[in-house]
Amino acid sequence: MKILLMGNPNVGKSVVFNRLTGANAIVSNYAGTTVEFTKGGMKLGDKRVELIDVPGTYTLEPTCKAEEIAVEMLDEHTDGDVVINVVESTNLERSLNLTLQLLKRKIPTVVALNFWDETKHKGISIDNKKLEEILGVPCVPICAVTGEGINHLVERIKDARPSAYEYGDKERWQQIGSIVDKVQTITHRHHTWLERLGNASVRPITGIPIAVVVMFLAFKIIRFIGEGLIGYVGEPVFEKLWAPIMMKLSAVMGSGGFFHDLVIGQLIDGEIDFGQSFGLLTTGLFVPIGAVLPYVFAFYVVLSLLEDLGFIPRLAVMVDTLMHRLGLHGFAIVPMLLGLGCNVPGVLATRVLETRRERFISATILSIAVPCAALQAMVVGLVGEYGARYLAIIYGTLLAVWVILGVIFNKTVKGTSPEIFLEIPPYRIPYMRSLLKKIWIRIKWFLKEAVPFVLLGVLIVNLLYTFGIIQFAGKITAPVVTHVLGLPAEAVGALIVGFLRKDVAVGMLVGGKMHLTIKQLVIASVVLAMYFPCVATFTTLVKELGVVDMLKSAAIMIISSLVVGGLLNLILPG
Repeated sequence: MKILLMGNPNVGKSVVFNRLTGANAIVSNYAGTTVEFTKGGMKLGDKRVELIDVPGTYTLEPTCKAEEIAVEMLDEHTDGDVVINVVESTNLERSLNLTLQLLKRKIPTVVALNFWDETKHKGISIDNKKLEEILGVPCVPICAVTGEGINHLVERIKDARPSAYEYGDKERWQQIGSIVDKVQTITHRHHTWLERLGNASVRPITGIPIAVVVMFLAFKIIRFIGEGLIGYVGEPVFEKLWAPIMMKLSAVMGSGGFFHDLVIGQLIDGEIDFGQSFGLLTTGLFVPIGAVLPYVFAFYVVLSLLEDLGFIPRLAVMVDTLMHRLGLHGFAIVPMLLGLGCNVPGVLATRVLETRRERFISATILSIAVPCAALQAMVVGLVGEYGARYLAIIYGTLLAVWVILGVIFNKTVKGTSPEIFLEIPPYRIPYMRSLLKKIWIRIKWFLKEAVPFVLLGVLIVNLLYTFGIIQFAGKITAPVVTHVLGLPAEAVGALIVGFLRKDVAVGMLVGGKMHLTIKQLVIASVVLAMYFPCVATFTTLVKELGVVDMLKSAAIMIISSLVVGGLLNLILPG
C-alpha cells in the first residue's frame, strides 16, 4: 500500500511528511519532467508503507505542469492506496475545493485538519466530528509543527474509506459554502503582530522597504556563513589535510605526465594550487566542496528560513509585474537570489519554473548578469579601494544587462509566461526540525547533482589544456581582448582561468605585471561576470538545458559580454 499526501501549496504538507517519515526521504523528478516530489517510508501497524508527498495543487482540473503531475500521480495510485488530504483549517473554504474533488474519485481518504492551533488564535471554531459526518471520511485535527494529533492521524489511516458524499460539479462551491456554514463559526479577534507584518509585506509602499531590509540582512548572513565556512573549514581541510595526501600521490605518479595532470593537475611552484591545478582530485573536489558548498549551504539555510516564514511568496507576488516583462513570473526571483550566492544552485532552482521557455530565459540571464558571491567578494575587495562609484558602475551595468536581455528574450523567445497563481500563507514561526531536514535534503541534492558534473567539466578543461586547444584559443582571441575590450594581452589567461574560478581570475588581473587601470579593472570585472559561466555552472547548464540550448545560451553570453565590454571601453574615461 502507498499513501499519497495531497493538498494545496503552503498547507504544511512537507512538515506532515517529515513527521510521518522521520529522516528517510528521497527527492525525485517525475518521469520526463523537472517537477519534483518526495517519497519516504513510515510504519503502519506492523508493516512499512511508502508515503509520497505529491506536488501541491488547488484542483484536480490542472492549470499548470505541477498540478498536471499531481493528477497523474493520483491516477496511478487508485487501487488499494490511501490519500491523506492535508487541509488548512484556517482557510477551510478554499481547501475543501480539492477535498470534494478527491472524494468524488472514491479513493480511501483521511482529511488532516492542519494548523488547528491557529484556529484558536484567529477566533475560528470547527466541529471536526460534524465535518467527518458530512464528508463520510475521517477528519483529524493536527498541528504538524508541534506534532499534536499526528499519532491520532496515523491511527485513523486504517479507517480511510471512499466517501459516499455526492454533489454535482456545478454545485461544488455552493456545497462548500453550505458545509462551512454547518461546521465553522468565527468570533471577533484582534490582529496579531505577525498578521500586521504580513499585510505590510505585500503592500508596495511598505513591502518594498521591508524586502530591501530583509534581502540586505539575508546576504550579510549568507556572506558571513559562507566565508566563515570557507576560511575556517573548507580551505584548512583541503590545504592542511588533503594537500599533503595529494602531494604524496603526486610523487608516486612522478610529479608530472598526462595521467598525473588529469588526476592531480599541474603543480604550481612545486605545490598544489586548488584554484589552478585543474586535477580531478584537487580542483575537481575543491571547487564544489571547498569553495561552492559553503555558499550553497548558507543560501539554503536562509532561503529555507524565508520560505518557512512565508516571505518568499510575498516577494514573488511583489516582483511578478517586473518578471513578466522579462518573460518570467514572480517565482523566478528564487533562482536569481540563489545565483547571487552561487550560480549552480541558481540554475538548479530554475526547475521551479513551469515552462522550458522560462527555464531557458532564467538560466541564461542568471549566468550572464547575476555574479556569484565569490566573484562579488573579489570585485568589492579590489575595485572598492578606488571608490563606491566604480562598484556602482559594475553593478549598475549588470542590472541594466539583466533587464535589457530579459526584455529582448520576452520579445524573441517563443512561448508564453504563465500567470502567477499563488496563495500567500500567513507568517509562521518555522519548525526547526522540518527546516533542518529541508536543508539537508537540498544539500544532498546539490552534491548528487553538481559534483559529478563539476568533475566532468574539470576533466574537459584539463584535456583542452593538455592538447593545447585553450592556448590556441587564447592566441586567436588576444586581438579582440586588446582592441575591443581595451585590456592587455596577458588578460586572456585570466579570462580562460575564469572558466574554472572567476574570483581567481579577478585576482590574476591585479597580480603579476598587468598593472590594470581602474577603467580596465571595471571592464574586466563586468566581462568576467558575463562572458561565460564557470565550469560548475557550465556543466549544470548542459544538464538542465541540454546541449543545443546551452550552445544558444553560450553564444548569447559571449556576444553580450563583447558588446557591453566594448561600450564600456568607449564610454568610460581614462
